[in-house]
Amino acid sequence: RASDIRTGYAKKARHAPFLHSFTGKEKTVAKRNNNFIMLPTVDVCFKGLMYNPKVRKGFISALLKMDPKDVRETVLLPTALRQEYPDDKLGILDVRAMMEDGAQVNMEMQVDSFEQWDARSLFYLSKMYTEQIGKGDPYTKLKKCIHVSILNFIRFADDERCYRTIRLCDEQTGKKYTDLLELQILELMKLPGDLREDDEVIRWMRFLAGKTREEFEDMAGRSEYIEEAYRELERMSADERARLEYEARQKAIRDHEAIMSSAWNRGLQEGIQQERQSMIRSML
Repeated sequence: RASDIRTGYAKKARHAPFLHSFTGKEKTVAKRNNNFIMLPTVDVCFKGLMYNPKVRKGFISALLKMDPKDVRETVLLPTALRQEYPDDKLGILDVRAMMEDGAQVNMEMQVDSFEQWDARSLFYLSKMYTEQIGKGDPYTKLKKCIHVSILNFIRFADDERCYRTIRLCDEQTGKKYTDLLELQILELMKLPGDLREDDEVIRWMRFLAGKTREEFEDMAGRSEYIEEAYRELERMSADERARLEYEARQKAIRDHEAIMSSAWNRGLQEGIQQERQSMIRSML
């Protein structure tokens, strides 16, 4: 329950355990490459940004189409990695927050596409929804759950929309069935060339997709909440321990990509070889 979280986990976990060095305490400024800046598309960096209350408030209010001043509280909930981090395998980092009305928002940065992505996102949204009640609890305890996927790949190749909201609805009439379950999908690689000044989500997407200090600085001037995100990005990037964790995470992602690519190429070569043998046998 929200009261349990506010008095328990939330007080102890204002910062992720593996992001301890991002808190501003025991900082060691990196001497290597003073122009270094972390990229939010690396999930450990995204999670560090969302552990900043003001950044989290600004981003969630944009997703919910609310004035940030109306978002009075977002309480972090514990999230479990699919695999223990850090290690030599690729875990999945996400950020889960509870709104003051009990609604929950789960946010994740996903860099690579894979076949089971749709099924997995639905599974975690459903799990987040059903975990709200226990045996004997009334269904009135169920609050809205939103799964936000920030994708650094193209999922919907047949249109140019970079941001969409998906809810349950009647297939024939289009009438909404319920808003208790919701998917929001942000495709960073489909960002439009022009910046729509009236769309706060697009501004956040441009910031999250940034690659240089110049791009981050440009977006920071458009919103006090994005400016806070840039300042947090600078703080994390200047912390030596945080940088080591960031680089370890990057290595884990690269290793995972290399393993997947190698497995695909090996399977392709085996398939070609089998096809050749099959053709030879048919000719005998």
